[in-house]
Amino acid sequence: MKRVIVTGAAGFAGANLCIELNKNGIEVLALVRASSSHNDRLRDLKNVTLIECGMDEYKTLPQKITGEVDTFFHLAWNGDRDNPQVEYPNVMNSVEAVEAAAALGCKRFVATGSQAEYGAVSCTQTEDMLPDPVNAYGAAKVAALYMTRRRAQQLGIEWIWGRIFSLYGKYEPHGRLIPDLALNLSKNAPMTLSAGTQNWDYLEATDAARAIIALGEKGRDGEIYNIASGDIRPLKDYILEMKQVYGSKSELTFDPDNVPKIGLQPSIEKITRDTGWKPLLSWKEGIKLQLDNKSDSE
Repeated sequence: MKRVIVTGAAGFAGANLCIELNKNGIEVLALVRASSSHNDRLRDLKNVTLIECGMDEYKTLPQKITGEVDTFFHLAWNGDRDNPQVEYPNVMNSVEAVEAAAALGCKRFVATGSQAEYGAVSCTQTEDMLPDPVNAYGAAKVAALYMTRRRAQQLGIEWIWGRIFSLYGKYEPHGRLIPDLALNLSKNAPMTLSAGTQNWDYLEATDAARAIIALGEKGRDGEIYNIASGDIRPLKDYILEMKQVYGSKSELTFDPDNVPKIGLQPSIEKITRDTGWKPLLSWKEGIKLQLDNKSDSE
């Protein structure tokens, strides 16, 4: 890859992807929302050009971009977990992203899906399983999968779907477990959590970016790939190890009556086999890196 487009470029996963692409010397055309404060995450990257373009403006890209582009990474998504009216436009916007990619001469379209496509299952989640989403977000992702794949076939562009599980790391927004837990642990503040008995899988965001790049380079046309760490264990174990890394005295209460129905048990055999990718950072290493970076910025 020499020159690529990334949608959702200033978001959590998107910014980490742009940073990794930049490290690899790949020119990035980063599609961002106008006036978003998150755009500052990308301004100092020398091989990254910011292009203001909303999700409903992909049809205008052939007028905004000149020159060859080989790969189109589609990460943008506007969501409201269980509101079909909010989620539905993402499907057609994703189809229009495929059409824009084809119009620009891209050879490959790589989009990110979600573990939410699998729904509430207790077995190992493999890519050949029939999706069974339990909310509008997961349903919209499944619809986007099938619609973009079919449109790519019609237009003669290669298509790959990376199904992301649970990420943590740089730029993860507050309101999610790890940033909120980190804040409490750093203050030695108490926190009440779910039982934490469900299996989980956490992948550091730079490792996820490397996985997405690997799909852009070596993923097989028409295929779906899980993007996860393969380190499957009870969520409580992750939390207690994070507390140990922080050296925190926080009192953590695990509510035995609050047992979430959804757990994560992803297989990463397929992505490793087809691309050679595997995560570089363990959970402990990733959390320590996050803590060190936080200390350096204070």
